[in-house]
Amino acid sequence: MKMFCYQCQEAAKGIACQAGSGVCGKSAETANLQDLLIFIMKGMSYYQGIARNHNLEEKSVDEYIVNGLFKTITNANFDDLVFLKEIEKGLKIKRELFEKLKQKSIDTGNPPPHAQWDSLDENEIEMQSKKVGVLETENEDLRSLQELVIYGLKGMAAYLHHAQNLGQDDIDIVKFIERALVSTTDRKLGADELVSLVLETGEYGVKAMALLDKANTEAYGNPEITEVNIGAGSNPGILISGHDLSDMEQLLRQTEGTGVDVYTHSEMLPANYYPAFKKYSHFHGNYGGAWWNQKKEFETFNGPILFTTNCIVPPLDSYKSRMYTSGNSGFYGCKHITPDESGKKDFSEIIQQAKKCRAPVEIESGTIVGGFAHNQVFALADKVVEAVKSGAVKKFIVMGGCDGRMKNRSYYTDFAEQLPEDTIILTAGCAKFRYNKLKLGDIGGIPRILDAGQCNDSYSLAVIALKLKEIFELDDINELPIVYNIAWYEQKAVIVLLALLFLGVKNIHLGPTLPAFLSPNITGVLVEKFGIAGVTTADEDIKNLIL
Repeated sequence: MKMFCYQCQEAAKGIACQAGSGVCGKSAETANLQDLLIFIMKGMSYYQGIARNHNLEEKSVDEYIVNGLFKTITNANFDDLVFLKEIEKGLKIKRELFEKLKQKSIDTGNPPPHAQWDSLDENEIEMQSKKVGVLETENEDLRSLQELVIYGLKGMAAYLHHAQNLGQDDIDIVKFIERALVSTTDRKLGADELVSLVLETGEYGVKAMALLDKANTEAYGNPEITEVNIGAGSNPGILISGHDLSDMEQLLRQTEGTGVDVYTHSEMLPANYYPAFKKYSHFHGNYGGAWWNQKKEFETFNGPILFTTNCIVPPLDSYKSRMYTSGNSGFYGCKHITPDESGKKDFSEIIQQAKKCRAPVEIESGTIVGGFAHNQVFALADKVVEAVKSGAVKKFIVMGGCDGRMKNRSYYTDFAEQLPEDTIILTAGCAKFRYNKLKLGDIGGIPRILDAGQCNDSYSLAVIALKLKEIFELDDINELPIVYNIAWYEQKAVIVLLALLFLGVKNIHLGPTLPAFLSPNITGVLVEKFGIAGVTTADEDIKNLIL
């Protein structure tokens, strides 16, 4: 069974993963089932749009689509059984929605094939999963723009899902997601209309990130400057990875007084910056680095690992029995923790296993500093502005985004090391693990690496830029002494990029490679309209961006 997947930066040969499995480790079967899930959600969205026009929309559809998009993000869920169940569930929901409209004698117009296909037969599901997907659209330029929208929606859905877990929601974002899904089925839309849809996706991406920022800070306080312990303690531990702060809170509560310490991994590192979590004395710090190092780091950690979202690398047998998943993440053979009706998750099985494990092996020691989200940077605004006016700081370099395992990502370490001493790095996301342990010093007490947090906290970097534009009374955000050299890997980075484009940011450098899903013509449009460029060498890019 073949696949065609080019949604992440590791697309094979810079084209697409087309063999029996992807570089990420997902099988062709999984990839095809994910494509079918997207196909069904487009059809479901078509009927939901009609139902909404008659005040007959179903909340179950909204929830299904947000969760379904999230499940298909790279490295989130590798379990075919999960996707088969989701497909069957989706078909039933779609069928019920159609019947509801039919009973009300509501005209459903001329639905796309995505809305018409309907079969719960497993053989037909398998056959259909091989037919649908990226290559449905023959024109590579239209396909490129459609997929750019889809991948942006996946990232947006992930951020919205996290906000919903904390009680925050925005129905307008959900409506847009569904409308955009339907738009990608409209064969009458040309390149100009799809480019507009791409930018509108960026607009709603900003809203989704703002909503999540509100959810996180109202629940746990504003991130504050924090020295995070990166060494290991003598107690057994649980390692929590991913992005979901609700899971983080529940795990800390349930491990209190058990003799088990909690450590963050990769994108969960910024949990250390929130005041609400600092009250837990058994919250030890961070263990390890970016997601792609997990096979090595999970071996030495010794204790259980809890994945709250994506960034799973197919596990080694040596630690698979102590790896757990929750939310929209999943891997066959690993125990999945499901919430009860109130959203509470029972982590007692993980805690009991942790008590029987050895303490983590210390792989490094010392501390790293983070917590520079927008509220904290605003508190330092006078110092920052003075540093810029005096010439002590010549440039800010936004180096947010994703890390990955390709060797050429050492470029970002080289770039950070070679930056002039009058520059400051603004970062968010796991890209920071390429340079956040470098000793780059400070400028007048301002650290030269300001870590705002997770990938979704790239919103903070945009807010900071907009605030500086206001302070310096500039007409254009691109007049600021800020340049953008962003690393990407998966779809949450895509929505961050689209959000920046919507905000008017130009001349973004994107690497280590440009997305395979951008056709040559669409790449040309992005270069012409927005100044998007790839990366070359650290020396050359510093000359072009900084000097």
